[in-house]
Amino acid sequence: MSLFRDDGIVLRTQKLGEADRIITILTRGHGRVRAVARGVRRTKSKFGARLEPFSHVDVQFFARGSELVGRGLPLCTQSETIAAYGAGIVTDYARYTAGTAMLETAERFTDHEGEPAVQQYLLLVGGLRTLARGEHAPHLVLDAFLLRSLAVNGYAPSFGDCAKCGMPGPNRFFSVASGGSVCVDCRVPGSVVPSPQTLVLLGALLTGDWETADACEARYVREGSGLVSAYLHWHLERGLRSLRYVEK
Repeated sequence: MSLFRDDGIVLRTQKLGEADRIITILTRGHGRVRAVARGVRRTKSKFGARLEPFSHVDVQFFARGSELVGRGLPLCTQSETIAAYGAGIVTDYARYTAGTAMLETAERFTDHEGEPAVQQYLLLVGGLRTLARGEHAPHLVLDAFLLRSLAVNGYAPSFGDCAKCGMPGPNRFFSVASGGSVCVDCRVPGSVVPSPQTLVLLGALLTGDWETADACEARYVREGSGLVSAYLHWHLERGLRSLRYVEK
């Protein structure tokens, strides 16, 4: 029997029995972890209020054996709040739907429990912090998070040079299956021709150029969101349920 301590973001919760919950947390050191939190649904439980989606928490786990992720679910025995991002997210529909899509994306990119995913974890912490503070439009924060999540998982799209032959950009065509922008010689059936401003916007979101992103016109933002969604769905092989509710 072993004790483990880590910090993480609560991704989702599920009811278990009359008073318990199964908590899914993306942790810094152990990747995605599912654990049982006993008694957190009781009215007087202060412990349960800290284990809600969007919460950044310091958590102690109790596991049977030398590994945190094993045959059975560990117990979540203690929790301390690091940052309650939910307070700045759940009261605004646009932020809430964008944040929910970010949580679902993080869970989908960490499908193997117990495997560290530090870059994905840091992206999620930074994304939720930015979303809660209202520093940028929620849909821009979401698209930036999605693009960077794709990048850290090995699926970085190209928005300038040709993704197939490397021809210097800008290039007119965009192919989800080919990895982003493609030149006229490398274009494939199904390629689209987005506005040059849209590709500039997506490049800015990927690299963190918020001055360019914030100044972009709404029509290019909408077109960019469509490309990001299509690219994400291609690599995840199925869509995110929460994306349909995001305001554009």
